Amino acid sequence: MLFCMKIPSAIMLWILPLLLIPLCSANSKNSSNKNSQHGSCGYSACFCAPRIPGIPGSPGPAGPAGTPGSPGNNGPEGPMGPRGVEGDEGPRGKQGLPGLRGGTGSTGPAGPSGSKGEAGPPGPKGPQGLSGKAGKKGDTGPPGSQGPSGPKEASGSFARNWKQCVFKNLADSRDSGLVKECIFKKTSDNTSLRVYWSGLLRIYNCDHCCRRWYFTFNGAECSAPEAIDAIVYMRYGSGSRLKNLYRPRHVEGVCDKIHKGTVRVGFWVGNCNSYGSADAVTGWNSVSRMYVEETPPPQA
Repeated sequence: MLFCMKIPSAIMLWILPLLLIPLCSANSKNSSNKNSQHGSCGYSACFCAPRIPGIPGSPGPAGPAGTPGSPGNNGPEGPMGPRGVEGDEGPRGKQGLPGLRGGTGSTGPAGPSGSKGEAGPPGPKGPQGLSGKAGKKGDTGPPGSQGPSGPKEASGSFARNWKQCVFKNLADSRDSGLVKECIFKKTSDNTSLRVYWSGLLRIYNCDHCCRRWYFTFNGAECSAPEAIDAIVYMRYGSGSRLKNLYRPRHVEGVCDKIHKGTVRVGFWVGNCNSYGSADAVTGWNSVSRMYVEETPPPQA
């Protein structure tokens, strides 16, 4: 009976020699009676002594995946890489909505007092008031010293002495120099002179410009207490729009310490301090007047 069976190749390499050795030796006696197709041991080749191992069979299918292992521990943090190159600036975003209006801030400190404005023209004379009650007669005072002579009326009150020089349709276009002069007779050394100019003053077609008008007495400006003057200043602000403004002006003041006799009262135009020349006009299409009045001396 043929003893051939299918056994895996890997197992055959170990088992086959042990099984074949006794079989082959037991049947060696009959080896001469067998056909040439049998091996030397008298049986089929599968029972003979081991020969060269056969070619291994194909690997079997992969077994099922094993259970996943537990996660490993986190490794140490790597060193910080070099700083990257700064990127280009992105496009500008859309304008945001206006914010809520803030609350009113606290009041700031008061600013410095402004300079004294120009004196206005004399107001109209008011109505005469009611007569007051006669007061009690006062005590007779000590005799006073002899004072300087002055203009007196028969009653002993101050005699009023004044003059005005009027210029109709004056349009003096000089930018610097004497505009007009009014000659006045002063009667006392102890009195003052009140003067004013009333008329149109203008500067023309300039920006950030200024002209100064002022009085003189016998060619010199007043120094007691100070000069009698006024300025006209103009500025466009922006652009090149022509400015040509004619405005009525009033320049007034009182000057002390002027000797009695003939006084030449002059009205001049010139430069403002720290400003250059500008196109000026004094008077236009109206009446201009210079008023001069001798007044009592100021109180002490």
